[in-house]
Amino acid sequence: MNATNIYDFTVKTARGEDFAFADHKGQVILIVNTATQCGFTPQFDGLEKLYQDYKDKGLLVIGFPCNQFGSQNPEGDEETATECRLNHGVTFPLMAKIDVNGQDEAPIYTWLKSQQGFTSLGSGPKAFMMDKVVKLKVDKNYKENGAIAWNFTKFLINKQGEAVQRFEPTAEPKDIAPAIEAELAK
Repeated sequence: MNATNIYDFTVKTARGEDFAFADHKGQVILIVNTATQCGFTPQFDGLEKLYQDYKDKGLLVIGFPCNQFGSQNPEGDEETATECRLNHGVTFPLMAKIDVNGQDEAPIYTWLKSQQGFTSLGSGPKAFMMDKVVKLKVDKNYKENGAIAWNFTKFLINKQGEAVQRFEPTAEPKDIAPAIEAELAK
């Protein structure tokens, strides 16, 4: 598929229904690959806060559960949605579980990675450890080839449906609020 923007994609929700991005033209969208049993799982709380703070201004947060990284989302789609709602208060849409890397990766992630390559895990002990784990368990060349490093990689989509920024798993949701505000203000 030769997608020109996010509006070219329709995906499945956790309930198996079609979710057309074309129905959300003009919104700023934050797409995140999620997992229920990951060290980054507490980011659900921050993502929900972003959603609550900015949804009335045009932000849509969308989670794509993924079990590719350490089998950290073994639950089925409905169970994942229920767990996220009960344990983290998630009200933003969760889609059906997908792969974000490899032979079976979802086309939307092929497109996202082609638009925004790897940025940075940051610095400090958490980033150092994350780099070691990703090189060992995911892809030793992830920085060069744009592979999703781990759960909770975030893509910011502008009002025109373009992927304008990528935030790696170590980026906390609160730290990307300024980028969201900037896109909402345009």
